[in-house]
Amino acid sequence: MASTTSGTTAADAGPFDIVATYNELLRSDPDLTMPIAAIEALVLLLTQSVSSTISETMDLLEKSTTHLKKSIPNPIGLSAGTDLFQRYLITTLQRPGLLGPAGDFKAIRTHLLTNGRLFIRRAKESRHKIADFGRGFIRDGSTILTNGGSRVVAALLQKAADEEGGPSAVRFRVIYVLSSTAQDCDHPNEEPEGMETVRALREKGVPVSTIPESAVAYSLGKADMVIVGAEGVVENGGIVSRMGTYQIGILAKAIGKPFYVVAESHKFVRLYPLGQYDLPIKQRVIEFKSAEDIAEDSKQDSPALGANGDNQIELPLCHSVDFTPPHLISALITDSGVLTPSAVSEELIKIWF
Repeated sequence: MASTTSGTTAADAGPFDIVATYNELLRSDPDLTMPIAAIEALVLLLTQSVSSTISETMDLLEKSTTHLKKSIPNPIGLSAGTDLFQRYLITTLQRPGLLGPAGDFKAIRTHLLTNGRLFIRRAKESRHKIADFGRGFIRDGSTILTNGGSRVVAALLQKAADEEGGPSAVRFRVIYVLSSTAQDCDHPNEEPEGMETVRALREKGVPVSTIPESAVAYSLGKADMVIVGAEGVVENGGIVSRMGTYQIGILAKAIGKPFYVVAESHKFVRLYPLGQYDLPIKQRVIEFKSAEDIAEDSKQDSPALGANGDNQIELPLCHSVDFTPPHLISALITDSGVLTPSAVSEELIKIWF
């Protein structure tokens, strides 16, 4: 696995750095999701660690997970992965007799590493399962409105557009909402997020219209449905996704258009927000300033965010997210099947390993 090799190389260069490894995994594999990158980083941590007892391993994972969450501006997505891995670890350690002689930590450790890598491989394949489940939602002659750069949405739409034994039986159109704030913070001149998917669909013969966020209400009248991705699916069935998804959900509900979410089950996270401002992240979206404030800001450099370990790192506006509550969601299309928002809490109880 290319990403695992990169992470191992980084770890071998010195003391294992869970944050650097996580970031390197995401950079080296564009198809890797945040939860899976977090799990893979934890697997690499176990590979590099010298812990020889269960208590040492649990303590190491707990400290590393806490450090990773505090070091990432938006830890919601990766939290789903770290929590999932920890639940699996605890379940495994509660039944050591099934893995070999009682007290044989070496057998338990081998089992953890082997099954952790197996889960990573299966999780990477989950988009194909979602595409198979979701393809039936896209009917002949339909128009789909979507936004963001979700890879699972791209996989679903391209699956529906693929030719099988001749011209595709499904002819559809896509309205793609391009965000004005979601461009790369470090490379503001790069193309808007989602343009790669737009090009891929057009090459497959799918007519695609790109619109700004301000044209969503106007354009929804031409759409038959909305399909979006998510960074995290929370316990109440709502989602955390790219800023602007919430307003699309409100407009779709008002106009009477179905609003579908496609998300891998490893993005289900134990979080129960009641509104937009309950998310465990710090982001500067609404910022009141007077002329005096602006003049003062221009005289001084911006303070280093997160320099103090006690301060939460601020999420840049270009990576900001919002919360779409469950009453706006028609269904969630996952690798476990098609779920209603109310079924998410039951799904979270299961262990996916």
